[in-house]
Amino acid sequence: MEAGDLYRVDDELATDGRRAMARCETYNTLGVDRADERRQLLEDLLGNIGPGTLLRPPFHCDYGRYLSIGARTFANFGLVALDCAPISIGDDVQIGPNVALLTPTHPIDPDLRRAGWEAAQPITIGDNVWLGGGAIVLPGVTIGSDTVVGAGAVVSRDLPQGVVAVGNPARVIRTVGDG
Repeated sequence: MEAGDLYRVDDELATDGRRAMARCETYNTLGVDRADERRQLLEDLLGNIGPGTLLRPPFHCDYGRYLSIGARTFANFGLVALDCAPISIGDDVQIGPNVALLTPTHPIDPDLRRAGWEAAQPITIGDNVWLGGGAIVLPGVTIGSDTVVGAGAVVSRDLPQGVVAVGNPARVIRTVGDG
């Protein structure tokens, strides 16, 4: 699964998925006065979550254990992180509402899809990245540090550090710091 090879969801993965879904459901229903419990749920669920990081509910993931989030990162309402492969989010990242980080892929061949085969490719997001609301990051993408991704952009290819990218597919329109 993590290596990008085709796999099928077996009993162990299905159990892990149900566990993550139950924890996300609990996380998403805890009141605002229960921040310590919410934080503990994330620490139990995720591969890593840095200090000072806040994920506003609702938050959804496939497994949690393949998701690593650095320090002081903020995700607004509605983050979906389909972590069938590792997702690494750096420090000081800002994630707008309704952002989707999607590692799963599926075969083009209809017989393989019908048989339940899938694959996944990792996503890496550098430090101090800003993902605008509704942005979608596709499998296998790396976004360099200090990059800004515009609202609604679909990131299908790697983005270098220190650029502004917008559109579908996302394209670099300038470097950070240019007028």
